[in-house]
Amino acid sequence: MRALLPLATWTFAGAVAAQQPAATPCAAPEYRQFDFWAGRWDARWTDAQGKTAQGTNRIEKTLDGCVIVEHFDGAPSSPLKGTSVSTYDRQAGRWKQTWVDNTGAYLDFTGGWQDDRMVLSRKAVVQGKASLQRMVFRDISAQRFTWDWEVSSDDGATWTTQWRIEYTRATR
Repeated sequence: MRALLPLATWTFAGAVAAQQPAATPCAAPEYRQFDFWAGRWDARWTDAQGKTAQGTNRIEKTLDGCVIVEHFDGAPSSPLKGTSVSTYDRQAGRWKQTWVDNTGAYLDFTGGWQDDRMVLSRKAVVQGKASLQRMVFRDISAQRFTWDWEVSSDDGATWTTQWRIEYTRATR
C-alpha cells in the first residue's frame, strides 16, 4: 500500500496540472503587431479602367489570438474573393501569411514591421521572370490605412505599385 501512495499522488498531481489553463502561447508583443487590421473594412481602389472600385474585408483574430484570418470580397466591383491566414512564427522571428482565392491563386509571404509599416514579401516568377512581390500596410490609424501591392524586377532596388487599396473601418 505504501508503494502505491507515491504513484497515486503523482497521478493526482498530473491530473490537476492537466486541468490548469496553459500560459497564453501567443502573448508576446509581436503577436499584437497585426491587431490594427482586425475588424470590418470597406476597401476602395482604382480598377484597370480608371474607375473607383469597392469591396469589403473582414479580419478576425482566432485560435486564442495566435492567428489572423482575412476574408476579402471584391463585390460589387470585382468577382475576386480570397482568404488569408497569418501568424507570427516565433522561431523564425517573422510573420507568415498564406493567401488563397477563387482564381486558384496560392501565395505565401513572410515579413514584419519595417519602420512604421507592415511589409510582407515573397519571391515569384512572373511571365518567366524572377521578381519580388510585396504587400505594404502603411499610413495606419485606428480608422484607416493604405495597402499597396508592389512588384520589383531588380531584386528590390525599385518597386512599382500594381494595386493600391484604401481601407476605412466599416461603420455597418
